[in-house]
This record gives sequence, C-alpha cells and structure tokens, in this order.
Amino acid sequence: MSYDIPLSTEERYRREAEYVADRFEEKLRRVGKNIRFANHLIALFRYMTDPEVHWARKSIVVAALLYFIIPLDSIPDFTPVVGFLDDIGVVAAVIKYLGSQLTKYYDS
Repeated sequence: MSYDIPLSTEERYRREAEYVADRFEEKLRRVGKNIRFANHLIALFRYMTDPEVHWARKSIVVAALLYFIIPLDSIPDFTPVVGFLDDIGVVAAVIKYLGSQLTKYYDS
C-alpha cells in the first residue's frame, strides 16, 4: 500500500514556480501585444526568479502568474474583451501588495 506524502510548502512553491517558468514566456508572447500590463507581468516574473527573494514572498507572485497562465479561471481568457479583466485584477493586487519591492524589476 502506498501513501501520498504531502509536499512541504516550499516544495509546492518550487514545483509551481517551475510550471510558471516553463509556460510564462509562451503565454506572454501569445497575448502580450494585446494587453497593457505586460510590463508588470515581466517585473513579477523577474521578482519570482530573483534568487535573493525568499521563496515565501515569491509564492504570492507564483500564484498570480499561475492565474494569468491558466486559461480557465473566473473569466476564461478566451472570452472577448473581458477575458483578462480578472487577470488584471489579480496582477494589480499583487503589485499593490509588493509595492516598491518591484521597482528594480522594471526596465529603466
């Protein structure tokens, strides 16, 4: 008999971060030209990949980027015009939460 061993919070973060890293650029390439908040997404991705940021802080960003990447969410991305409104809301909330911590991750 096999038992499922629960993942530690850090292990779960690492797996989800790998998923985001593998799919982020592809999704951004597909929809980035059509959305105005692409620069915020790139800053969040850079924050997530910065080795100096603690994994627990990054996990908030991972959750927001997963929400952006996965097409089936509150308002599916394939819904014309409004499909990205919920994604914008999630990204905006994370940007507001992190505040000035993100400043150095934007292009100058």
